[in-house]
Amino acid sequence: MELVSKKKLVLVSGRGHEELAADVARNLGIKLADIVLSTFANGEIYCRYEETIRGSDVFVFQTHCTPINDSLMEQLIMIDAAKRASAKRITAVCPFYGYARQDRKAEGREPITARLVADMITASGADRVVTVDLHTGQIQGFFDKPVDHLTALPVLAEYLASSVSGPVTVVSPDAGGGKLMRRYANRFEEAGIADVELAFIDKRRPKGTHNVALAGELVGSDVEGRACIIVDDMIDTAGTVANAATMLHDRGAADVVIAATHGLLSGPAVDRLKNSPVREVVVTDTLPIPTEKQFPQLKVLSVAPLVAEAIDAVFEDTSVSELFQGDNF
Repeated sequence: MELVSKKKLVLVSGRGHEELAADVARNLGIKLADIVLSTFANGEIYCRYEETIRGSDVFVFQTHCTPINDSLMEQLIMIDAAKRASAKRITAVCPFYGYARQDRKAEGREPITARLVADMITASGADRVVTVDLHTGQIQGFFDKPVDHLTALPVLAEYLASSVSGPVTVVSPDAGGGKLMRRYANRFEEAGIADVELAFIDKRRPKGTHNVALAGELVGSDVEGRACIIVDDMIDTAGTVANAATMLHDRGAADVVIAATHGLLSGPAVDRLKNSPVREVVVTDTLPIPTEKQFPQLKVLSVAPLVAEAIDAVFEDTSVSELFQGDNF
């Protein structure tokens, strides 16, 4: 007896960001798989695949957005259902990976929740993970399974290079963003911007606080008369980047733009950004941004083509890192 095996790609989406999942499916030239997702009166989540996925390569798409615990739990349940339906391989696609900032113990008696989430995804039955711009790349080491770490840097850098003029200073809002600054600078130089310099802001967080940051001193390039691009992985309450923008404006920057992959825009973020001296705030659609959080300076770029390319590479067992010229490490 002889059997020629065939691979079947199945992309299924949770309720976290169905618009992005549909865009990814369109870029792949497929339809999202049919699935029933509902919530019981007591908050429990129910899931059932409406088509056979036996022997399929299943990609379970869910960004960990608000309410983050429901989004995460829903993805775990979808992965478990796929495992019990005899999927051949299951990939958890998490454009935004929740709890990524809790990747170490900053004080005694704290959890390392980013590791806990990795353990839960693995225990639920995922064989590999695809995610975009983790808070720190070392989180990949929390998984005992392969992790394809994508970056939205090519999408953001291409847009920014075409929207600024004159000499450019790439600014990190804290000292830990040195590698990210250099990667943006390299992309800008490749795009033909001749005068690119780097700077960072010495930031302090009061001990025992969350979402509180105090801007210290600007270190590096003089920003007077230059276009300043503040780059970060996420904007949560926007305190850090808004303070950075004000400092750069006060130092004589000719133009201030903020760029980040993940636009959480929690709490006072929208008001802070609207009232800050920035020309534009550029984020991607890794997280859904509801109408009430949109404002005139906000520009949202799509990562759907990038995620679709990565899913296709995983499905065809080809290189993912080659898509990003090494910028995803």
